[in-house]
Amino acid sequence: MNNYFSRSKEEVLTEFNSSVNGLTDNQVKSYTEKYGLNELKEKEKKSTFIVFLEQFKDLLVLILIIAGAVSMAIGNIESTLVIFVVIILNAILGTVQHVKAEQSLNSLKALSAPNSKVIRNGNKIEIPSNQVVPGDILILEAGDLVAADGRILENYSLQVNESSLTGESESVNKFSEIIAEEEIALGDQKNMVFSGSLVTYGRANVLITKTGMDTEIGKIASLLENTQEKKTPLQASLDDFSKKLAIIILIISAIIFGIDVFRGTPILDSLMFAVALAVAAIPEALSSIVTIVLALGTQKMASENAIVKYLKAVEGLGCVSVICSDKTGTLTQNKMTVKKSFVNGKIIEDKEYNLNDETEKLLLQTSILCNDSSAEGGKEIGDPTEVALVNLGKIYSINELELRNKYERISEIPFDSDRKLMSTSHKINEKNLMLTKGALDVLLNRVKYIKTSTGVREITKEDIITIEKTNREFSENGLRVLAFAYKEIEENQSLTLDDENNYTFIGLISMIDPPREESKKAVHDCITAGIKPVMITGDHKITACAIAKEIGIFKDGDLALEGLELEKMSDEELKEKVDKISVYARVSPEHKIRIVRAWQEKDMIVAMTGDGVNDAPALKQANIGIAMGITGTEVSKDAASMILTDDNFATIVKSVANGRNVYKNIKNSIRFLLSGNTAGILAILYASLLALPMPFAPVHLLFINLLTDSLPAIAIGLEMGNDDLLTEKPRNSKDSILTKDFVKSISVEGLLIAIFTMIAFHIGLNFGDAALASTMSFSTLCLARLFHGFNCRGKQSIFKLGFKSNKYSIWAFLAGFVLLTAVLVVPVLQNLFEVSPLNLGQIGLIYILAIIPTVLIQAYKLLINDNSNTDKKNLSNSNKDKSIAA
Repeated sequence: MNNYFSRSKEEVLTEFNSSVNGLTDNQVKSYTEKYGLNELKEKEKKSTFIVFLEQFKDLLVLILIIAGAVSMAIGNIESTLVIFVVIILNAILGTVQHVKAEQSLNSLKALSAPNSKVIRNGNKIEIPSNQVVPGDILILEAGDLVAADGRILENYSLQVNESSLTGESESVNKFSEIIAEEEIALGDQKNMVFSGSLVTYGRANVLITKTGMDTEIGKIASLLENTQEKKTPLQASLDDFSKKLAIIILIISAIIFGIDVFRGTPILDSLMFAVALAVAAIPEALSSIVTIVLALGTQKMASENAIVKYLKAVEGLGCVSVICSDKTGTLTQNKMTVKKSFVNGKIIEDKEYNLNDETEKLLLQTSILCNDSSAEGGKEIGDPTEVALVNLGKIYSINELELRNKYERISEIPFDSDRKLMSTSHKINEKNLMLTKGALDVLLNRVKYIKTSTGVREITKEDIITIEKTNREFSENGLRVLAFAYKEIEENQSLTLDDENNYTFIGLISMIDPPREESKKAVHDCITAGIKPVMITGDHKITACAIAKEIGIFKDGDLALEGLELEKMSDEELKEKVDKISVYARVSPEHKIRIVRAWQEKDMIVAMTGDGVNDAPALKQANIGIAMGITGTEVSKDAASMILTDDNFATIVKSVANGRNVYKNIKNSIRFLLSGNTAGILAILYASLLALPMPFAPVHLLFINLLTDSLPAIAIGLEMGNDDLLTEKPRNSKDSILTKDFVKSISVEGLLIAIFTMIAFHIGLNFGDAALASTMSFSTLCLARLFHGFNCRGKQSIFKLGFKSNKYSIWAFLAGFVLLTAVLVVPVLQNLFEVSPLNLGQIGLIYILAIIPTVLIQAYKLLINDNSNTDKKNLSNSNKDKSIAA
């Protein structure tokens, strides 16, 4: 494209006027092809297929595929079908859940990507922002989101908030004057607007020069390429667990195969049994169950204002030990509110203004007239500090538009970040007044008089000391302070910078972005859960510390650092002190990455919140990146694992609780699957070592596998969370799922079920029939595993958990019980599943033997676990009461 930066304003305007009809349809089509939009759509289509293929990467699934191939080779069609149907269903389920999560994200993107107004074919039209292309003439007005980078052609007092790009909250004044290219290189680009910026005041016509990843915002994405995403603890743990389990099962299957061949069993029959054992022993439902539990976790979180992009990030949240949170909008309301004012030599609250007092009335009027924002009809447009002043007027039924119509603005000097002042002129009560607001340190040096309720007089040294002391008190309490003054001028005088002196001081107005009501409780819950909350903000250290103290993040003995202080510290020094630092102020994107890495080097799982483009690299570096759904940019959302639709810190804490519950349920499901499989393996090993007939036919193992490895395990994954979730400390992310205690409980429970299964087997043998013995052992193992589903719902007994609190477990048990009974009594099913006929006494005996392991396990939980958990809860409540009392 042409170099718009180096051309003269006249040249650009000439082109603008000659092509004001905008792009033709052919030009738009050309740009669409040039910028690869069609290719992008094709990539989106392929991505779903790639996601489907990725479902087969799991080691357990690969072993199942091999088992299915062996089964097919030896002609066992039923077994082959069962294996491949389970694998494909699992892959489809995983793909569907991924697509659903992406659809939720796309819905959120649609909310944050409004349409843009452009000139095309001589008409002003509105199109989706992602369809804006280079060469478009973009029309910007207050409240619009800039869709792409562009060169300002015509400007009408345009002010743009570029915080998404720079992190600075102050609006920037824009101009249409030509600036030399070398000046642009130095960062002086005030004749340009950039994608993702928000128009806070004025309007402009803009020639689009860059879109998509070519924009300034797009360039920051290159940082993301060098930032590696972290695996969640469950991903790492399951990968390790899958490898170990697969090796163990393959060894056991090989041993059984060898024993059978040694005993003279035909090789093909031995191979088929080894394959059936591998299929039964490998919990192939594990992947689908984990996916289902995670997917249900994402749905629950979505209903609580958290959209999760990656399913496994749900569990990662449950392992979080540090939350680095932005202040504005996340911990606070993102709405500046006037708190205290200083006028007539005294401090007054926002609702204590006396409009009968001339000075107080003038202060209020000045704050609204020397102001470019509006809050008409509930829609707030403009700088947040100016909006706060307009809202102050509304407390006293003062409408800003009516006041500005009454005292019309005659002339103005816009706010400038270097000058730190804004001035306007008006005719008020037959007097021509110049009204000015700005930073006290600048304005106080230009003040000559002071206005009080007794009149106007020269300002004294004592007045100045009092004003400065009040300003200092306001600032130390985290309040942002603006000073106001006025002077009389000539009628219709055009204001210049030379006029900004010899003022009469009126007063100070202070404001703050107040904490969200729920932030204090959320921070308390965070600390109770063993999670360290850290505030990272671009605001002043004093303001940040004041808010952090109020909500409980910053406590005695904690440290607060500014970006400049952080820069002087080495990585080693930061790592040493990082656990003592609760507040970081005035930080850059690089600082945020350093903070996250310092925690990660201490083996902490870090969640990081952010909304700007400059937050994206840190969001990706964090174990769990959390983007803001309302104020967040697209780049930050793309880099994050989770998006908050309400931008609320309390939602993060809820998500942590959900994540912990998800992990607990997944672990309980694994416990159910492995203890049941252990029982089957132990029973087969017992029979092999004692040279007994095989207790199960291959079809028995497949039936048990299908019946007990699906619905009961999923039902366990649907167990509701309880209040204890946030009283536990985060688990060590390096801990394997197969901890010593976990393996012990699986082994004991599996052995218990195996013992009663083999008792049923021996009873069948005593009746003199190996087929009957196999039927009784198969039925006992199957029903015992169904009963065992109730044991695996949690650590407590079923009486403590509540029998009806998980209706899915009841339905899963009843479904399995009915199917098993049907197999035992229906002749057609008896032949299909190689089951011998049973009399009522034998069926009753099977039911009794199957329930005994559950009775024993529940008795142990009732006597040991329930009392232990009650003591822990009482201790936790006692500590909480002491904390509150303190």
